[in-house]
Amino acid sequence: MTVHFIGAGPGDPDLITVKALRLIRECATCLYAGSLVPEAIVAEAPGKVIDTAPMALDAIIDEMTAAHARGEDVARVHSGDPSLYGAIAEQIRRLKALGIPYDVTPGVSAYAAAAAALGRELTIPEVAQTVILTRTAGKSSAMPPGEDLETLGRTGATLAIHLSIRNLLMIERTLSPMYGADCPVIVAYRVGWPDQMFIEGTLANIREKVRAEKITRTALILLGPALREVDFRDSALYDADQPHVLRPKKKGG
Repeated sequence: MTVHFIGAGPGDPDLITVKALRLIRECATCLYAGSLVPEAIVAEAPGKVIDTAPMALDAIIDEMTAAHARGEDVARVHSGDPSLYGAIAEQIRRLKALGIPYDVTPGVSAYAAAAAALGRELTIPEVAQTVILTRTAGKSSAMPPGEDLETLGRTGATLAIHLSIRNLLMIERTLSPMYGADCPVIVAYRVGWPDQMFIEGTLANIREKVRAEKITRTALILLGPALREVDFRDSALYDADQPHVLRPKKKGG
């Protein structure tokens, strides 16, 4: 018996991995985060399907423990990739204490799905070569020392800011001195769902645009100079003058 933590992707059922879908089809018990995972993702689960959105941690672990006693595998389905803000660490800690085996199947992250839907690359040569996945402090928990937005913003990297749509004013005030008020910002709302929306603006005006759409949750904030349509040099990857092990320098060249 194993509890399989499964990344379902950001919402589009077509973005689930082959392995993830196979596990859902095989497990007798399926627990899924219904507020973030569409029912279509777990439609092929063969047995007991439970929406954990209204449940507390103890109740979720109780379901896993009961399945363990029955010798049934569990598909524990999370949105996006469970390694990012998936709250799986606390579940794993409980399972280890109970001696219940588990494994993790990755999924497509919201920031990757958003970039794909937008047709953008988040790392542009000599513009931005780093992507920082972060969040801001909210009601749930504080940020650890050294991970505040001001510190991270000094990198000038592309930022993918999760769980922070209500903190746009703070984000604007904190990052404008480093990125500039005209820095491009894209708010990705419910990526992969039928009602997905992308709001493009700048640090100076994105809050007003988001307020006009009445968006208060389930949104990712992408920010940084890599989102700007600018001239940039081609990467060295396909440069004919840049030999590498798979494209050695021609003899006599």
